[in-house]
Amino acid sequence: MSVADDVVGLIKREDVAAFALEICNIDSPYGHEGEVADHIFGWMERGGFNARKLGLFSRRYNVLGTLPGTGGGYSLIFNSHMDTAVPREADMVHANPADPIYHSAWEEDGLLLGEGICNDKGPMAAFLIAAKAIKESGHKLKGDLLVSGAVHETGGEPCDDEPGAYPHAKEIGARYLATHGGIADFALIAEGTGFGMAWVEAGECFLKIALRSDQPPFYTAYLPNRTTIDKSPNMIVASAAAIAAIEDWAAEYQREHVFHCAGGTVVPKAQIGGFESGDRHRPFLCPQLANLYLHVFMPPGHDPLQIKEEISSRISKIGIGNSIEIYSYRPGYEAKNIDPFVAAVERAHRATFNDAPKPPYVEATSMWRDLTVWNELGIPAMTYGPRSTTHQFKRALSIDSLYQAACVYARIAIEVCNTEKPRRSHPK
Repeated sequence: MSVADDVVGLIKREDVAAFALEICNIDSPYGHEGEVADHIFGWMERGGFNARKLGLFSRRYNVLGTLPGTGGGYSLIFNSHMDTAVPREADMVHANPADPIYHSAWEEDGLLLGEGICNDKGPMAAFLIAAKAIKESGHKLKGDLLVSGAVHETGGEPCDDEPGAYPHAKEIGARYLATHGGIADFALIAEGTGFGMAWVEAGECFLKIALRSDQPPFYTAYLPNRTTIDKSPNMIVASAAAIAAIEDWAAEYQREHVFHCAGGTVVPKAQIGGFESGDRHRPFLCPQLANLYLHVFMPPGHDPLQIKEEISSRISKIGIGNSIEIYSYRPGYEAKNIDPFVAAVERAHRATFNDAPKPPYVEATSMWRDLTVWNELGIPAMTYGPRSTTHQFKRALSIDSLYQAACVYARIAIEVCNTEKPRRSHPK
């Protein structure tokens, strides 16, 4: 029996399910990751990992556990994020933000249901159980095996806030982890790809589009007669025309800039996800100002300044005064020097599923996720993990898929970390 077969034999389906439910029933929307981080850190310590807390905030920190190798092999880091997407604070996005699906987890007909199960503590449970099996098997890896959980992958960015007033940004999560010890020769980000291998992801850009009228803030009785919405002095009304222009741009951008590579396909989409204008207490005044908040996913290599110029030009053409600022930007990346890691993951996948991996879901490569942090730092990184075909409509993963993930993660770790790493001389 091989080392990998021996380790996989120690992984129990019920253990993966139980641990996934354990950590997913610790509610951890972004901004509130402290309790689950404490729990996972304690689990790592009790399991004999070298455990570390890495973060800027005492109650929001990344966790990193290491199984040190004996020397000479490649190192590998597994990563998932601990935060889930629905905050405890006021929420104008979800129809029912208190729905238990967003804050807890349970088993139902062979499925594990819950936001945290899918995004992203279910896959985290799988690689933690896999690492535990490696530790308990007694087999020593040559290279270091690192397992980690990050904060704030799903959260927002400061915009027009006083410094420190909105203590959130993706820099406190995986980027802080990777630049403060969470570094290895290869990185596997355990998120949903349908067990497809993905090593490209989109960049993203957040834009604030300020619309401005040079007409007075008319009282309702003094409004001029209506013409067309783009000529309205009321920026709430005129914003409808601006939104239509942005929608036309977004459709064209998506159509013309699809990006294909061996690691996946990026279909760049954009949407307006925020709006502010007027005074709900005084709706008898015509607002001179309106702000639209636009999110754009971009293929690797695209210039956010060009996007800004294109959108401003579209709005200006219909005669609406505007100014645009970028308040957050992160480029997309395609992994480099990843071929040996791709081959190792494919072999582990075949050994688990007795078949070749299918291409990843297009949606999985058309977004920004923590994968890009390691690729930006020059560490070949791949996203690979279970995903339900009903992902957007039923927040669930099958117990079988999480068990399979744990088995394939164990095989990946054993092959990668037991592969001899050639010594390289430092450049002069």
